[in-house]
Amino acid sequence: MLQRFAIDELVSTPWKNGGGVTREIACWPPGAGLADFDWRISMATIAAGGPFSAFAGIDRTIVLLEGDGVRLRSKDGGIDHLLDTPLAPFSFSGDVPVTCELLGGESTDFNVMVRRGRCRAELHVCTGATELAPPGHGLLLALRGNWAIAAASQDLGTCAPRHGLCWAGPPAAVRARPVGEADALLLALRIEASNL
Repeated sequence: MLQRFAIDELVSTPWKNGGGVTREIACWPPGAGLADFDWRISMATIAAGGPFSAFAGIDRTIVLLEGDGVRLRSKDGGIDHLLDTPLAPFSFSGDVPVTCELLGGESTDFNVMVRRGRCRAELHVCTGATELAPPGHGLLLALRGNWAIAAASQDLGTCAPRHGLCWAGPPAAVRARPVGEADALLLALRIEASNL
């Protein structure tokens, strides 16, 4: 599976509590719901404070992309985090009920959820050439600048800002390099698991 996507073309799904919208990028296995995915990658726009949905058995990573950010807190005090620095990943357990408080206007974040015991996610923000080792599933999202993508000797084209690639089980390492821009930024995600 190799899937190209553009952030602005993703379908928006409103939250049940009215506090925001989610745009799913990909999940595994394909077509899995919230109760049976191995991993799920999405973007969310948070427009109002309130509770996050709890996901038992899920490890979560969230990255602020745009906006003032949010404060994430759990009732037991185990989580009290200011998600106010863009492109600084924060990981936490989906088992713990968390509420968010807007620090200003609405915020947009990038989210990775993996089922504990089945998958492990590694998320990096890259400013230069990078390589994601096989086997595994993964995603590249260009945030700033254009990025040339390749796997083995195959040219996978160029990703412009707000465009990306998502894949499952490539036979070779996936490589990305900026094309000319000195301030290029890329999100690189690798998901590894024995059963994928």
